[in-house]
Amino acid sequence: MSSTSSEARRSLGSRIAEVLSGGFVRVFLIVVGLFWLVPTIGLLLSSLRTPADMSSSGWWKVLSQPSQITFDSYQRLLENDTITGSLLNTIWITVPATLLVVVIGSLAGYAFAWMEFPGRDWWFLLVVGLLVVPVQVALLPIAKLFGDIGIFGSIIGVILFHVGFGLPFAVFLLRNFFAEIPRELLEAARLDGAGELRLFVSVVMPLGGPAIASLGIFQFLWVWNDMLVALIFADSGSQPITVALQTQVRQFGNNIDVLAPGAFISMVIPLAVFFAFQKQFVSGVMAGAVK
Repeated sequence: MSSTSSEARRSLGSRIAEVLSGGFVRVFLIVVGLFWLVPTIGLLLSSLRTPADMSSSGWWKVLSQPSQITFDSYQRLLENDTITGSLLNTIWITVPATLLVVVIGSLAGYAFAWMEFPGRDWWFLLVVGLLVVPVQVALLPIAKLFGDIGIFGSIIGVILFHVGFGLPFAVFLLRNFFAEIPRELLEAARLDGAGELRLFVSVVMPLGGPAIASLGIFQFLWVWNDMLVALIFADSGSQPITVALQTQVRQFGNNIDVLAPGAFISMVIPLAVFFAFQKQFVSGVMAGAVK
């Protein structure tokens, strides 16, 4: 009788969680994950085939005929100055844009969370309001501004645009995370003689590592995969890989032997970054959920 009553008292959420933790759900999630990887695997196998093989059959044909695998497409890719140069441009754009957003966002997030200054709450509301500003609204005004100061069409202009539109989310995310740090911990560090800079570096940054890593992954993926901003603010000498591949498609529609390996490299690098920092990303998400 008591076991029946305890079963009745169990919440609906606990019963759903028990069902979802079963073996069938795990198998289902594994199957979904494998289906999610199918386009990546297909692009990889396509990049390892000759243009003649790609035009005559699908990429799955290589599974039954492994002799089709060749690295000639990657050799031609390395000989294509447009693709290799754009890949370097992508790195020069993505790395500084990510680091600047993380560093400036961390400093601003700490200031909004734990430092007192006039109008702090109003300034933070302004930052939050910038989150709803569409990128498309600012394209033409900022393009005109960059043209007036002479950085339109350069890598610096693309970096500054990404930093400007990445900071509101960075400040909002990190401020909310830093605000959950126990006040007693910060006060103890101040009693030990720590100034604001030392407090930020020695206490706040280590505790905020998961959130900072999550922000870095979001920013890196956004900048690396961007094409809209680069189409407008980058010229032929500063275009990233996304624009270069689009240009190759438009100018050389049959240039599949370069497009396939270029597209795979463009896709696999952000995937590698994500999986390399997967633990920090999950820790940041779970920490925010718990708090």
